[in-house]
Amino acid sequence: MSAPPLFRLAEERRVTVVRDAMMVRRVLDEDPIGSCMVAARVADHGVDPTSIGGEMWTRRRPSDSLCFAGANLIPLRGAISDLAAFADKAASTPRRCSSLVGRTELVMPMWHRLERSWGPARDVREHQPLMALSSPPQSPVDPEVRPVRIDELDAYLVAAVDMFIGEVGVDPRMGDGGRGYRRRVAGLINAGRAWARFEHGQVVFKAEVGSQSPEVGQIQGVWVHPDWRGRGLGVAGTAAVARAVVRSGRTASLYVNGYNTIARATYARIGFTEVGTFATVLLD
Repeated sequence: MSAPPLFRLAEERRVTVVRDAMMVRRVLDEDPIGSCMVAARVADHGVDPTSIGGEMWTRRRPSDSLCFAGANLIPLRGAISDLAAFADKAASTPRRCSSLVGRTELVMPMWHRLERSWGPARDVREHQPLMALSSPPQSPVDPEVRPVRIDELDAYLVAAVDMFIGEVGVDPRMGDGGRGYRRRVAGLINAGRAWARFEHGQVVFKAEVGSQSPEVGQIQGVWVHPDWRGRGLGVAGTAAVARAVVRSGRTASLYVNGYNTIARATYARIGFTEVGTFATVLLD
């Protein structure tokens, strides 16, 4: 049996940019919860790199391997050899992503290879249970939790910044004085995806549907004001947001740090169940 031609081997190893939106959507539909962050972009903008703020990479076909490369590096499918090729592609150009995120079995092999070129990460969160809820919450909801109005942006930003610093470890206002972060939060508010409970003009609970695909709404940024903790606001508030997502015909999902036993218990009380494991590698 003769060896395959060299040009065929080179083609199989080469990472290319996907232009076929239909093929990408088929792959994303097979893992709607794990692919929500990318599926939301593709649903709104297709796969044009300028429109979605990144490239969809593959080797051979998207059904075999797929990775989103933008502000975040998000592997979606592939064998170890494919993940190695994606890592080599990312390492071959100046780094523009601030994190790697996705299913653990895809993220960590890429990171182990990328670390050789990029050096140590600021933080590696290898075990983050991915949770989902497709039916009404099992716990009571907070009737005071509602979508935030755009005129409440300044009050909401105080809570959003505090949550971001506590969760990520950096101030989102660094670099441009907070203009970019303010625009992003304002966009979520205008889309009806920022939720909060206010007391005397102050946010005491907040959460956002950070990514929303046709099938899934991914909840993030859950936060309770320090003075209001221990009163059940986290459970009831998150249940209110999850109920809204489910009522929209979507599955509510989120992922949480494995060591955060309090948060995991909170989400379990609402009715969320584990459907996999995410990993996040924070670079900046």
